[in-house]
Amino acid sequence: MNSIKLVGVVLIVLGALGLLYGGFSYTKDTTALKVGPLEMTVQEKKTVNVPMWAGIGAIVVGGVLLVMGGKKG
Repeated sequence: MNSIKLVGVVLIVLGALGLLYGGFSYTKDTTALKVGPLEMTVQEKKTVNVPMWAGIGAIVVGGVLLVMGGKKG
């Protein structure tokens, strides 16, 4: 399997996951207060939404790479 086909498969999988879940969330540590050596941190939950067009586009581009990656010359 050459690298173009591998990228195509990865794009298809990521596009499908984007459509299935619609986004992902992560936790970010932020410094809320700092007084001398004392520091208070707060964990913030951030959410990133994946637009539907991005998931569909990744699947389409991945499919094109799979089809075109097998052709030579």
